[in-house]
Amino acid sequence: MENTKIENFEVGKITQGFFMIKSSNVRMTTSNSQYMDLIVSDKSGEVNAKWWEYKKELGDSFSVGKLVKIRGMVTEWQGRLQLRIDRIRLVTPQDNVDPQDFVHTAPFKPEDMMGRILQYVIKIKNRDIKEIVSRALNEKKEKLMHYPAAMKNHHSIRSGLLYHILTMLKLAERICEVYPHLDKDLLYGGVILHDLEKINEMDSNDLGIVSGYTMEGMLLGHIVQGIKMVERIGKQVNADPEIVILLQHMLLAHHYEPEFGSPKRPMIPEGEILHYLDVIDARMYDMQNELDDIQKGEFTDRIWVLHNRQLYKYINHEDEAEQKENRS
Repeated sequence: MENTKIENFEVGKITQGFFMIKSSNVRMTTSNSQYMDLIVSDKSGEVNAKWWEYKKELGDSFSVGKLVKIRGMVTEWQGRLQLRIDRIRLVTPQDNVDPQDFVHTAPFKPEDMMGRILQYVIKIKNRDIKEIVSRALNEKKEKLMHYPAAMKNHHSIRSGLLYHILTMLKLAERICEVYPHLDKDLLYGGVILHDLEKINEMDSNDLGIVSGYTMEGMLLGHIVQGIKMVERIGKQVNADPEIVILLQHMLLAHHYEPEFGSPKRPMIPEGEILHYLDVIDARMYDMQNELDDIQKGEFTDRIWVLHNRQLYKYINHEDEAEQKENRS
């Protein structure tokens, strides 16, 4: 049987392939028997998999980040593809597979993205903001090269955090052209710093696979951790206390609502813009990620993170006509 990529799964067909485990949990059925609930992925996507015939002596080895070979039936549950596992084993050296081939990655090299971000740091004129941002980046440079921006949903890919920051900086640069009264230094600083502490909020390996949240991440979260980071570095560089507080407020308010972790809504224009830049980049990523998996003229499944909306991939007839003309 040929190996099949997730993007080529068809409901009702038996399939097999090599996958990376993104999450792995042992759960109980209503009849009190154990089964393993997994999320497995390859470069083409990810899918939920159920191993109903769970065996503890084997299952303990199927941890996050492991490569496995699976054979099973493709099914559907609540509008989503699912894989019912018949056989599963760890990959062996004889399989000749490369872990890099199973990881979603940002579309640009991390070294290039970091270089672009540092170009924005150079543009920051305020000495205190530049010093705080530079030190924060330098402290986290090694992990920043591979860390995702989330455990799941937006930018949950290798180097996703770098990609998220860079895209937001590009948006920030352009929005400052429309609203020149914005403090560009403060906005750039907020963009770069706002999610940096996700590196200490989550546990991720060098493939960008998150195994879970740290104790500090669970009890504090990246917003509180980020405020502490700015306070600490601000003292190191003897920064103006007002600058430190403004940067801290940017981080504190960027989720906007108390239920999402922000006890204060933005009270400065740059904080308001930071929130919406964050939302725009996250939403555009999630939308495009779903639309990439369907054909033109189709609707996606309901997307929980987008309030259970279904997205439509429209047919651009002008593009089709241009492509037809080019082919002729």
